[in-house]
Amino acid sequence: MATTMAMASPAVIQSNANQLSSMGFSFSSGSLRHQIKPIKLESMKLGRRVGQAYASALSDQGEYYSEKPPTPLLDTINYPIHMKNLSIRELKQLSNELRSDIIFEVSRTGGHLGSSLGVVELTVALHYVFDAPEDKILWDVGHQAYPHKILTGRRHKMPTLRQTNGLSGFTKRSESEYDCFGAGHSSTSISAGLGMAVGRDLKGKNNHVISVIGDGAMTAGQAFEAMNNAGYLDSNMIVILNDNKQVSLPTANLDGPIPPVGALSSALSKLQSSKPLRELREVAKGVTKQLGAPMHELAAKVDVYARGMISGSRSTLFEELGLYYIGPVDGHNIDDLLTILRDVKATHTTGPVLIHVVTEKGRGYPYAERAADKYHGVAKFDPATGKQFKGKAPTQTYTTYFAEALISEAEADKNIVAIHAAMGGGTGLNMFSKRFPTRCFDVGIAEQHAVTFAAGLACEGLKPFCAIYSSFLQRAYDQVIHDVDLQKLPVRFAMDRAGLVGADGPTHCGAFDVTYLACLPNMVVMAPSNESELFHMVATAVAIDDRPSCFRFPRGNGVGAQLPPGNKGVPLEIGKGRILVEGDRVALLGYGTVVQNCLAASALLEEQDLSVTVADARFCKPLDRDLIRSLAREHEVLITVEEGTIGGFGSHVAHFLTLDGFLDGKLKWRPMVLPDHYIEHGAPNDQMVEAGLTASHIAASVLNVLGRTREALQVMS
Repeated sequence: MATTMAMASPAVIQSNANQLSSMGFSFSSGSLRHQIKPIKLESMKLGRRVGQAYASALSDQGEYYSEKPPTPLLDTINYPIHMKNLSIRELKQLSNELRSDIIFEVSRTGGHLGSSLGVVELTVALHYVFDAPEDKILWDVGHQAYPHKILTGRRHKMPTLRQTNGLSGFTKRSESEYDCFGAGHSSTSISAGLGMAVGRDLKGKNNHVISVIGDGAMTAGQAFEAMNNAGYLDSNMIVILNDNKQVSLPTANLDGPIPPVGALSSALSKLQSSKPLRELREVAKGVTKQLGAPMHELAAKVDVYARGMISGSRSTLFEELGLYYIGPVDGHNIDDLLTILRDVKATHTTGPVLIHVVTEKGRGYPYAERAADKYHGVAKFDPATGKQFKGKAPTQTYTTYFAEALISEAEADKNIVAIHAAMGGGTGLNMFSKRFPTRCFDVGIAEQHAVTFAAGLACEGLKPFCAIYSSFLQRAYDQVIHDVDLQKLPVRFAMDRAGLVGADGPTHCGAFDVTYLACLPNMVVMAPSNESELFHMVATAVAIDDRPSCFRFPRGNGVGAQLPPGNKGVPLEIGKGRILVEGDRVALLGYGTVVQNCLAASALLEEQDLSVTVADARFCKPLDRDLIRSLAREHEVLITVEEGTIGGFGSHVAHFLTLDGFLDGKLKWRPMVLPDHYIEHGAPNDQMVEAGLTASHIAASVLNVLGRTREALQVMS
């Protein structure tokens, strides 16, 4: 296949080659690829700067292939067993081909690019050394698992990535036996891996368990809880810390902190992972334990100081938790990775091992290397130029509207602060942070801490907005109850990604928030029907200062509603909905943005000579009882519609109708909610059809209740 790639002049190449050679880099004849030899930290930093300057010199000519390069070696690999007889040189070639394959596949589908590019060599090394699926390889979060998917029999399905009936963007047990644990949320791999290791031991097996964690996941408390327990249980398992500059690591020397990616030394890494050293250490530990506690403590201190002198990595945190620390290791050096993984695999000593692997997010794709944030998750893009094909919508996203509303409120109220859990871009709070840098707090992937931290801020008279995805707030439910609602603290929860979320699938689907929050005694629960209502609900949350409140909004763009002047919402009357369309026989009571589907359904029913009332509930708690009574008295049919699970808005309405006696008479009430199963990833429209919440489904439900089944079938067709 013909390829096109912009190249610099020979003079430029030779000039840069000379500079890099003087810093410890070597070039093979006629190639721009370089090998990094063990060098000092200062030289490594300088080399990186020169490399970036060299890449920028090509930027105006295009810096990657315009057509997919041939992949002759990758074409022969369908499963990991096909890699076992490859040479080191061939493994390096396989890594290069795998990387280009990922770039071109994701360019056609969109998805998580940077994380997957950063673990190509690590993935190749893991599948070469270990024997999956017998050996268990767990990928934390799972968005870095694209190379793993390609090497485990799913390359031919990559064109379907994140599409309806296609490959999941994360690891998924039902998709492949090589996906030993499903993921989507962070920081679960060590806990699950430890469970597998203990289960293996109880069953008398001897397979290996490897948990790969990184990309910020180590900031979550669950990761440290798991490491602490792993150190106590002392089962054999391997934790690979994928450090791509998004993890706060305890790397420092006596002179102060150093960058986590510094002090690369493959020789010392090999020494720390060598079989004789580790087994000698285990023997020494056993001897000193027999000689008594004082000698054991002395030996332990000597060991810690010796390791600190050897590596300067100050790995005592992991050691204190009971994990044997190895690293840092160059995660793009196949030779080093294979040596260390082989040695660790071959060493029959008891206990968990942590291998600290340093990688570069977006490795091998110049645009992703320079802008890891923009190429973490991408839309379809042009590989040659890196330009993403993002369609221009006539309206902005609900996330952006939320950020604009909060900024407007914060301009007028200095007590407003914002908290997010490592999701500044996803929640829109990067915009807020740019305007109010001292009033926005990124707590890392630590939702539990975020909620209680917000509660503490509320205790001091501030007005905290805790912006967390609906599905991620599930991780902090006890804190919402015990630390916020029980104490009636005015924390405001802004829940993005409410309802169905398209390509991200069930792991990120915000199906449960109304159910798990509306049952709390002190919580005010709201949902806007459009972007204008979102502005008003942000203002309402600011005004509620005697109890907690929450509001949900979906992924996607607004519907074009007129925004309030100056982006400044007006506080709503608590617990009051509104009538949007007046009718007389059928009432549709919607909660949240699904109200738009109710309006569309009313138009379909008008064609069937039915006069329909459409109401926007606005609040699930407290309910607008007067509005519900009016709808129940004046209509033959009442349908409640929500993009949430059973137990939510419709259940609260039914509870009220039952207690008020309305279900004892002629009223025909029906709830429409998400079905009682997880809806897989796919196009938003496809998901809504499967959920049965489209305008046609709503109209057909009304007609079925009225006994007009023929017309219902016509509407659905």
